[in-house]
Formats: sequence, C-alpha cells, structure tokens
Amino acid sequence: MTPPKAVFLVGCVAIASACTPTIRIEPSDKPITINLNVKIDQEVRIKLDKEVEDLISNNPDLFPE
Repeated sequence: MTPPKAVFLVGCVAIASACTPTIRIEPSDKPITINLNVKIDQEVRIKLDKEVEDLISNNPDLFPE
C-alpha cells in the first residue's frame, strides 16, 4: 500500500470505531407502582315460576340443607 492509502484506511477505521453506539441500562430512581383499583360485584338472581315455588314448598325434602 502506498502511504496515502494507508493513512486513509487508518482514518476510516478510526472514524468507524468512533461511531459505535453505546447502550446503557440504568434503573429508575422512582419505585414501580401498580394501581389495582378493581371492584368486583356479583349478583345472582333466581326467578321461579309459581308452580316451581309450590312444588318446593310442598316437598321440603327435595333440597335438604
């Protein structure tokens, strides 16, 4: 190689090595907060016909406790 090409090659390598990206992972100084405002409502409705209500009241052994 001739000296100008060698100097150019060394210069290109130096410039390329100076452009490498740097990644830094740093923890946050603030604590992690998780807000769980959850409201769970459950409503169970049972609608019985009059005949079914009469059947249950006349036969108390159908559903023992």
